[in-house]
Amino acid sequence: MEVKGSISIKPGKDKSLVRRHPWVFSGAIKSIEGKVNEGDWVQVVANKGRGLGFGHYSGGSIAVRMLSFEEKIDKEKLYNERIRSAFELRRSIGLVENSDTNIYRLVHAEGDQLPGLIIDHYDGHLVIQCHSTGMYRDIDLIQNAIKNVYGKSLKSIYLKSEATLPKDVVDYSGDQYLYGEAELPVVALEHGNKFSIDWITGQKTGFFIDQRENRALLAKYAAGKKVLNTFCYSGGFSIYALNNKATLVHSLDASQKAIDLTDINVALGKFDPKSHKSIVDDAMDYIKDVDEDFDIIILDPPAFAKHRSAKHNAVQGYKRLNAHAIRQIKPGGIIFTFSCSQVVDKVLFTNTIIAAAFAAERNVRILEQLHQPADHPINAAHPEGEYLKGLVIQVE
Repeated sequence: MEVKGSISIKPGKDKSLVRRHPWVFSGAIKSIEGKVNEGDWVQVVANKGRGLGFGHYSGGSIAVRMLSFEEKIDKEKLYNERIRSAFELRRSIGLVENSDTNIYRLVHAEGDQLPGLIIDHYDGHLVIQCHSTGMYRDIDLIQNAIKNVYGKSLKSIYLKSEATLPKDVVDYSGDQYLYGEAELPVVALEHGNKFSIDWITGQKTGFFIDQRENRALLAKYAAGKKVLNTFCYSGGFSIYALNNKATLVHSLDASQKAIDLTDINVALGKFDPKSHKSIVDDAMDYIKDVDEDFDIIILDPPAFAKHRSAKHNAVQGYKRLNAHAIRQIKPGGIIFTFSCSQVVDKVLFTNTIIAAAFAAERNVRILEQLHQPADHPINAAHPEGEYLKGLVIQVE
């Protein structure tokens, strides 16, 4: 795993790297020395040869993901230190050895100075997603660093990267256990709420961890309320509402598989069957004419835009969805509304919700501004890492 080549940056294009932004775009490259392939470690140098750091090379628009801004590189030491640092952060915010919560993100890519790497924790089981060829090629260093951090408390490590790696350039051996095994599903806890997790068949690494604290906030609003949870996936918001004395919860998703997961989690909670209803339907259509007098509506759609070219259409989609919900909800009702589209920033999202309120011709007050939790940190040099944003609004 030696450094295979050198990437020289055009004059004036190194300013972001001096500020430690972790991406080198292909347009900033002046020249490449050596035979460099997808996933290789490369050194990045300024126009006149000054060393700027090291990273993984990629053939896409993001040509290098920077892992170090130092003059020398010790890869084993780097992974040990970065994953240890990530673990200590989670410990400091109370997520390690927590009897009520054993679901958390251990490594959040650029936020933990490991671009291209996601690691999620479920009750002693670690699930790895590599989003770059370089990370996959370093998988032995990564799993060894995990073992060093967790020691005897580690139950298993599962590699789940088939859906996230570039298929045309990676010789991927398939999703598999790298260490230990698990009998799935695993029942894990989030603020005392039970969830059935299957990282082999589930989306992402098995659960949407980034909404943990927003689900906890919903719980504070839910007592005595009727709640509609759209785009529910495995019913995270629904379970929190039911556990906090919501009188009725409807969970809606276009996917029968998602509804099946929701029903499993509802069964774990042993709730009154009359308090919950599962619905398979398209949320955009359903929200136009809801059949209950809901006090709270949750709008947590998948990313409407993953690229800047789709931003306009995404904004229009968020506006339509929220305008429908604002029209439908009862006076005094609460809407939890979210966007996980990275290209739609929090200012644009807020303005879109305001535009939706104008279109619905109802008065709206913003009560809370929401974001991703502390185990999904944002690198100060990489503001693009702030992808999840949300609002709690009240409709008069």
